[in-house]
Amino acid sequence: MKGYTVKEFPEKSAHGRIVDADISLKDAVNIAHNLRGMKLSSAKDLGERVLRKESPIKYFRYLDSVSHRKGSGPGRYPVKAMKVFMDLLSNVEANAEFKGMQVENLVLRVISATKGGMIKRYRPKAYGRAGQFFKDQINIEAIVVEEGGE
Repeated sequence: MKGYTVKEFPEKSAHGRIVDADISLKDAVNIAHNLRGMKLSSAKDLGERVLRKESPIKYFRYLDSVSHRKGSGPGRYPVKAMKVFMDLLSNVEANAEFKGMQVENLVLRVISATKGGMIKRYRPKAYGRAGQFFKDQINIEAIVVEEGGE
């Protein structure tokens, strides 16, 4: 199993991972791209708006047959994937609080989605045959850094 994408963590940082989430890789990559560089509070606010389907996630990759949304271009409302990302953001926030960091100054420095393990299943077909049904799972990670704001 792979570790984090960075080798050394900054001095004032907190991190978290979710391993083998059963979500779409395409949705996870686009969500991570949208959240990267945001303040933690605004990232959680965007997640809540996506869960209520008020604000779409803007897609930058995997754009085949992705409809445009008013005011943002091509995008979707990936609710299932966003729930997993919201769990990750709350986990990172709790880790930062435990380290004594100020939550209002946290910025998502690293957030990524990569392929994890594979679920291998077989579906029965006609005449006693079986068809394979393999599904990739997703690893997501986030590292927040406390930036000045005193």
